[in-house]
Amino acid sequence: MQLKQPTTNASGSVRPTHVEVNLDYLCQNLKAIREKTSPAKVMIILKANAYGHGLDAVARHLAPHADYIGVAVLEEGIILREMGIQTPILVLGGIWEEQIPEFIKHDLTLTASSVERLQQIDRVAENLGKKAIVHLKIDTGMERIGVHYYSAHTLQETALGCKHVLTEGIYSHFANSDAEDLSHARLQLARFNEVLHFYEKHSLPTPLRHIANSGAVLQLPEANFDIVRPGILLYGVYPSDEVERTVTVKPALSWSSKVVYFKVTQPGHPVSYGSTWQSDENVRVVTIPVGYGDGYFRAMSDKAEVIIQGVKVPQVGRICMDQIVVNLGPEGSGYNGDKVVLIGEMDGQRITAEDLARWAGTIPYEILTNINTRVPRVYVKTEK
Repeated sequence: MQLKQPTTNASGSVRPTHVEVNLDYLCQNLKAIREKTSPAKVMIILKANAYGHGLDAVARHLAPHADYIGVAVLEEGIILREMGIQTPILVLGGIWEEQIPEFIKHDLTLTASSVERLQQIDRVAENLGKKAIVHLKIDTGMERIGVHYYSAHTLQETALGCKHVLTEGIYSHFANSDAEDLSHARLQLARFNEVLHFYEKHSLPTPLRHIANSGAVLQLPEANFDIVRPGILLYGVYPSDEVERTVTVKPALSWSSKVVYFKVTQPGHPVSYGSTWQSDENVRVVTIPVGYGDGYFRAMSDKAEVIIQGVKVPQVGRICMDQIVVNLGPEGSGYNGDKVVLIGEMDGQRITAEDLARWAGTIPYEILTNINTRVPRVYVKTEK
């Protein structure tokens, strides 16, 4: 059942190069994560256009099933509120004092990553006659934002004196929870537990605790605490090749196009910019309307594969901004209008985001989040 066509051509049909997102798979993945981590609550991470899946549709579908939402920047939180999403939203990134009124206006939870920032939040909330909700950010080993674990007590003590701030949560972030060697992750966890001891030591109620990202959900059940924060795992992609796959998830996103041109290329006639590839025999090649302008990385040139008529075939020559060329070989079959799978399955053959990441020399996160917004997203639900 097709739910939405966000971009159409003049005839009303979806651009041949488009992404399909299965909303039911997202719900199934969330359910599997919840079953694995119960009784912890689940914060779904919707930053970066819901990891390339489309913020609007994904948020509307998943928000009713989530306890919290996590985003990276203020603007993402405001978009969700303007959509009518009422689920609690934590903005995980750093903030500036000038932004604080907007957080409070839109009922967004702030990350308090320093004593100075916490005091600013308190002052602004007092001036507005409101109470701001914050989660304290502790740096246990990322060296990004947050107070170092060894001086966290200063931030915790400051929070106790803020009259216009509700310290709802306290959190950190793993740097290596998706690795085979979990020694650094366990060191971070020990540091976080040390910080949390502050509350017991002073006979104070402990705020909601969270540190578990996708890797930790899979490999560190002792890090579940009160909330878990699945990101890429929610979308059906594992965070690394090393991670234990203790939760079964399905990729929600597939990416396809169609053959737009067919020709026979003779020996000694190089293909595409730079003339980096040519055949030593007559070969059938087809052109596909997708390129690095869509997020199909140029770094994959002469490494990528696509599926046409159920057969994996190689991309050849340099990937262009808007087009690629695929080699069907001397006898291969392909016709104008044939479906071309870029990510997904056809007739038992499969190409994954992990495959594209390997060809591009990057990670699946970058593959998914770089699929350009000019690529239409079409949303489907599995027929019951």
